Amino acid sequence: MTAQKIDGKAIAAALRGRIGAAVQDLQNRHRKMPGLAVVLVGEDAASQVYVKNKGVATKEAGMTSLEFRLPADTPEEVLLGKLRELNADPAVNGILVQFPVPAQISQQVVIDTIDAAKDVDGLNPANAGRLVSGLDALTPCTPLGSVILAKETLGDLTGKHAVVIGRSNLVGKPVAQLLLRENCTVTTAHSRTSDLPAVCRQADILVAAVGIPEMVKADWVKPGACVIDVGINRIDAPEKGRGKTRLVGDVAYDDAAEVAAHITPVPGGVGPMTIACLLRNTLTAFCRQNGFEEPEV
Repeated sequence: MTAQKIDGKAIAAALRGRIGAAVQDLQNRHRKMPGLAVVLVGEDAASQVYVKNKGVATKEAGMTSLEFRLPADTPEEVLLGKLRELNADPAVNGILVQFPVPAQISQQVVIDTIDAAKDVDGLNPANAGRLVSGLDALTPCTPLGSVILAKETLGDLTGKHAVVIGRSNLVGKPVAQLLLRENCTVTTAHSRTSDLPAVCRQADILVAAVGIPEMVKADWVKPGACVIDVGINRIDAPEKGRGKTRLVGDVAYDDAAEVAAHITPVPGGVGPMTIACLLRNTLTAFCRQNGFEEPEV
């Protein structure tokens, strides 16, 4: 068996196209457009690339893109003041602070300060609590994208046994809740799980979100399973030349692809869905704040 590669780029592009059409329709009918504010503190190279890509995608979707870049030595209270200002701005429907932030700033305090209605990262405890309670909530983008990929690939997920490796607030916990909403039976596994490979072999849907390069081996995968690899890890690639690196996931892709029926590549799998779902969350927040009917995208 050789797994079908789940094309995250194509699925994300289609989602972004539907979002763009919905934004245009809302603008035509209401003369308003969604606005996303992204705040970057410091000059981390990877974060700068992420912020640039988010800005490009936001504009391509017909939304207003606002970027605020603060120096690395910015005091916490200055950042919080900027967030309170954005909370109060009716033209800003979504707020995202690019993590990590410098050591003098508490990530949790930042999350707590962002208005839950504008929390397009879905990390505010109010959104996390609503998700667990089965209520409408803004949901973290990577988990949302992961579940969309599974649904696009398998259709109805009802009755599937999903195993999630990882229990972080950013991915593991919310993706488990989203899979429960899809009527999956969900097992959350982690570093303290006894006989982790055996637990993983039970999964119809295996979601790997641990941040350990190629940890999940082929013999961890149930034949015919759908594997969603959330990991993005950079490892040495001497075959490319001295000092070169390459990206890999949390799953040993080539070997696992011989066992699974469907698998996401890294890069090109979950990654593109994260930005697409950021746009979807911004559109959702915009509609809820203005009392507009939420379009089906």
